[in-house]
Amino acid sequence: MLSIILIACALVAITVAVHAAGFGFVLQSLLKSHATPTHFWPIAWLLIRVTWCLLLIHAIEITVWALFYLWWKCLPDTESAFYFSGVTYATIGYGDLVLPKPWRMFGPVEGLTGILMCGLSAGLFFAVVTRIYVARSETKPK
Repeated sequence: MLSIILIACALVAITVAVHAAGFGFVLQSLLKSHATPTHFWPIAWLLIRVTWCLLLIHAIEITVWALFYLWWKCLPDTESAFYFSGVTYATIGYGDLVLPKPWRMFGPVEGLTGILMCGLSAGLFFAVVTRIYVARSETKPK
């Protein structure tokens, strides 16, 4: 049981490290572009790009978990591993696929990790929108 807990902790750590690296990339890109958009289409385009980056980060994290499930033969095939990982990470949890008994605690751990990583992503959106709002309010004539 201790080995299972340690493996789960390692997967969580890898997931957080991937998210931190991805966040670093997104934040660095945002900081390099000194101009903050103040009109509709540039704002929409910025939010679309941020969304794409975040979806890519989450997809990489889902892939880490799916590859683990495949490597340890927790699920029968690649499609099942990615499907299970995706619905678990996103906390959809249809329940049509389940892990074998010794590995079942990985489902809730992946789900909680996914919730936390999605929360961090929501925080980044909040920061981006706040930056846009501040920039727009500073450019409006008083």
